[in-house]
Formats: sequence, structure tokens, C-alpha cells
Amino acid sequence: MGTHRLPGDIERSSMAIIRQELHERGIDLPSENAAVILRVIHATADFDYAETLRLSPDAVRLGAEALRRGTPIVTDTNMARAGVSRPGLERLGGAVHCFMAEPEIAETARRDGTTRAVAAMRRAAERYPDAVLAVGNAPTALFQIADEIEAGLRPALVVAVPVGFVNVVESKERIVSVCKTHGVPVIAAMGRKGGSSVAAAIMNALIYTASDMLDPAARGWR
Repeated sequence: MGTHRLPGDIERSSMAIIRQELHERGIDLPSENAAVILRVIHATADFDYAETLRLSPDAVRLGAEALRRGTPIVTDTNMARAGVSRPGLERLGGAVHCFMAEPEIAETARRDGTTRAVAAMRRAAERYPDAVLAVGNAPTALFQIADEIEAGLRPALVVAVPVGFVNVVESKERIVSVCKTHGVPVIAAMGRKGGSSVAAAIMNALIYTASDMLDPAARGWR
């Protein structure tokens, strides 16, 4: 294969390689979920996500529709926030927020004896009750979101992809169960894997789907 130097060519070639390797592994992606799964594999070079990403029925469609309406995104890390496509959001008239670094959130967490992630998700529920909530780091954020949903919160979508060893698996299993019970769309990376880069990759797949920017040429890339 020749050397590719332009970003659009690199991305197209990467996606072609991913599709070919999935085919060789006998994995056929559901068409409605392909954009999300392909972009996560593209971001991580980890084919396990083809089997561990769990998407509730119509999660991609509903998430994209919410973003087309300008629904805000709230992340649990500034790293995930930084990875979300600003040009795509601008086209959709949306915005992405993260409360984790706000001094008031740190003070609230100290006062309540909890984590900043919990305090940040409480703030998200207050300010943006219909937001897309993207969690790539903190399982405590997922536990809090699950509690908020049981109390009546209805986010447009929950992206549940924290990474790690403590409470990670349990938090994902709980949020998937709670979302199913209450009819909230969810995309989760089951098991220990995930991270802020995975959360950003999922959000970008949804943004590009919503804004017709899946092809790099639509983003101005050659």
C-alpha cells in the first residue's frame, strides 16, 4: 500500500483496513451502528470494541437527531471535551461542556464527601436535563447518572465508556440496566476498556452522522 500524506486519504484508507479486518474476523457490523464502532476502532486500533460496544436500539439515530436539534453535550473530562469536533458542533449549533475543573464543583464535592464527577453530573442534570452525557473516565459519574434517571432525569443519550479496574464494570452494567428500564438511549463499552478518547470518538461519529460529515471531504479534508 502506498504512502498517504493527506488526512482525508489517511482516514479513508484506515477505515478500509478496519472494514477488511472485520470481514476477515467474520464480524458484520449492523449498518445503523457501523459509524460509531468504526470510529472507536479507528481511534484505538482495538478490534475488541466491535464486540464489546453495546448500543441500545436506535441509539445512534436518536443521538444524531438530538445533536441536530442543538442538544448540548456534557463530558466528565476536559480531555473528552477537547476531543469533540468543534466544526461539526458549529454546523449543528451545539456546544460541549465539562464542569469538572470548576472550583465550585470541587468545593461541592468536598462539602458532600463525594467525587467531583458526582458533583459535575448533578450540575449537568440541573443545567442541561436533556443533554447527551458522555462519560469516559469516572464510574462514579455513571452511578450518579443512573440515580438521576431513576429520579426522573431523561438525557437524550448516555455514552458510558469509563476505563479502569474499580467499579468500572459494575457502573456500566448498572447504567445499561437503568437506561433500558426507563427508555433512555445508551452506548456502552462493556468491560474494563474505554476512556476519554473513546467517548470523544463516539461523540464525533454521532456529530458527523448528524451533520453529514462522515466523509472527510465534507470536513474540508482532501
